Amino acid sequence: MQRDELLYLLYEAPEQELFARADAVRRTHKGEHVFVRGLIEFSSHCVRDCRYCGLRRSNSAAHRYRLTPREVIDAARLAVAGGADTIVLQSGDDLACEASTIAAMIRGIREELGVVVTLGCGERPTRDYALWREAGASRYLMKHETADAALYARLHPGRTLEQRLEALRTLHGLGYEIGSGFIIGIPGQMPEVLADDILLARELGVEMCGAGPFIPQTETPLGGEPQGSTTLTLRVLAALRIALPDANLPATTALATLDPIGGQREGLRVGANVLMPGFTPDTHRAHYRIYDNKHRVGMDEARAAIEAAGRTHSLRREA
Repeated sequence: MQRDELLYLLYEAPEQELFARADAVRRTHKGEHVFVRGLIEFSSHCVRDCRYCGLRRSNSAAHRYRLTPREVIDAARLAVAGGADTIVLQSGDDLACEASTIAAMIRGIREELGVVVTLGCGERPTRDYALWREAGASRYLMKHETADAALYARLHPGRTLEQRLEALRTLHGLGYEIGSGFIIGIPGQMPEVLADDILLARELGVEMCGAGPFIPQTETPLGGEPQGSTTLTLRVLAALRIALPDANLPATTALATLDPIGGQREGLRVGANVLMPGFTPDTHRAHYRIYDNKHRVGMDEARAAIEAAGRTHSLRREA
């Protein structure tokens, strides 16, 4: 697939035709089952100063916390009891959190619960990635955010797109399945860059790609900017499914935040095959504020979205 074809899918193709094509590709390559990953946000500390993220180090209003390995394993136990097939451990770029502490979380989940562990801990030294791989983590999620190198530099002070891509390549070389992704409607994004984002994800050979709409966070430099579009997000999901037929594509929580009633249901109908309900303990969930007004997606809501989309799952009713 070339850039011109992607631009056609993103901005010109009739909506019903686009969505039907994407759903047919999903059915052929991924089947009817929706994978449910239990998300645990274990640290809100971050050394980066990204201009759109509420965890940025300059945000003095942010409430900072770190979960202990025992707290993480207990949260993971609840997710697995409800039918989650994978645990996703997410944090800011918390370089003060010892790599050995995160390794203990991974080992505990693997030994006590036996499920796949995915990490989303940002850019860390290669030795940390290697330690976590040895501890039992098998997947790593790290969005490239935007394929526009100049925009990336503006959004991430002191960092470059090439550094992010090199980290992804390093992870792949260590044997991780890698996931990337990008923000739809981030201020400064040119329309054609979304096609470049999809092509970059394909070039990286990602196993998962998360594309979600921009949602502002009040305590950031972009806090007054308009949010992204639900319609464009669905078109991007459909184009991603067509361009990356074998990738796992989540219907993101950000999509549910823009459209709490039907956002994730519609995402599943246009090509997504993953949901990631949250299992961060109640005492800390509200403090992980990447963006404002984050919609809480639990197992009941995930089940409802899957069933409304006419798809299948392995979630348990009693959870």
